[in-house]
Amino acid sequence: MKRQLILEDGTVFIGNGFGSEINTVGEVVFNTGMTGYQEILSDPSYCGQIVTLTYPLVGNYGINRDDFESIQPAISAFIVKEVADYPSNWRSDWSLDEYFKMKNIPAISGIDTRKLTRIIRQYGTLKGALCGIESDAQEVIQTLQQNRLVTNQVKQVSTKTAYPSPGRGYRIVLVDFGMKHGILRELNKRDCDVIVVPYHTTATEILQLRPDGIMLSNGPGDPKDVPEAIEMINGVLGKVPLFGICLGHQLFALACGADTDKMKFGHRGSNHPVKDLSTGKIAITSQNHGFTVEESSIENTPLLVTHIALNDGTIEGLKHREFPAFTVQYHPEASPGPEDANGLFDQFLQLVKHEKEEGVSAWQNVQI
Repeated sequence: MKRQLILEDGTVFIGNGFGSEINTVGEVVFNTGMTGYQEILSDPSYCGQIVTLTYPLVGNYGINRDDFESIQPAISAFIVKEVADYPSNWRSDWSLDEYFKMKNIPAISGIDTRKLTRIIRQYGTLKGALCGIESDAQEVIQTLQQNRLVTNQVKQVSTKTAYPSPGRGYRIVLVDFGMKHGILRELNKRDCDVIVVPYHTTATEILQLRPDGIMLSNGPGDPKDVPEAIEMINGVLGKVPLFGICLGHQLFALACGADTDKMKFGHRGSNHPVKDLSTGKIAITSQNHGFTVEESSIENTPLLVTHIALNDGTIEGLKHREFPAFTVQYHPEASPGPEDANGLFDQFLQLVKHEKEEGVSAWQNVQI
């Protein structure tokens, strides 16, 4: 079944469709991970995006029941160079084609993913459409150029109601902006009493839950499209220890007076080196974001830069100078990727312990 990928700049790729046969549009991005495609396709942060994998052979170990980062994938479509029709792995339950048919997600193989990636690197992320071979390319291009993509991705992927994930340790309120299950899994592993709440939960509602700590999850889209979260962060800052990841990091920065900007093509992959400025240590990290905190906007805010990306120098971590709060742009839970930064969850819980036992003044002595 021949299908076509059409970009807003007029580029057309013809390939072989698999999965669903529906037509779809989205922002075309690329991920450089060599493995972990199941975690990538189920990451809610890809909501509304057409994801290209730069690694050429995808699907060889199939899809299993255990490695999902969400129950319902939010990607618009999937692009690969070559797809494995007959996966071989003892955990495999479905092929990629079978899974995408089940979830009604279109995909395409057999196109030049290297050329597509170079286009994105040169011109930045582009709007694109995956459609049937019978679609008129010029009409599709005109539609892509005239229409804007949706901006309510967080609303689409956040939980609709609060729910508990019980434990006997510290109570952590996890604000779901598009949470990967890996974050919840790491908190559960540490026996935290987790309450997951929707993205629009107010500061008053969160504090009424009597949390020992608050975690801001990852999520899709532009942080400036979630103003209610910025208001909530201002309402809890200084009252309870806070840890933010990815979109949570960007929202924290906005709440503290900094600014964010869209990156040319973002960071998406499993091998991004990040430097901890306090120790000089380098961690290889998993990342997935298209926005960044502007370095120049940190001046005259109560924020301190704690981590930077070695590839391009962008901000990868922040710490509040007065209150017990810190954030990172990368994913310490990995899923997929290296687990170099997994200890940040332990640092967060150590901070919670300090606050409960010693009070706010202990923040100055905590190493982040």
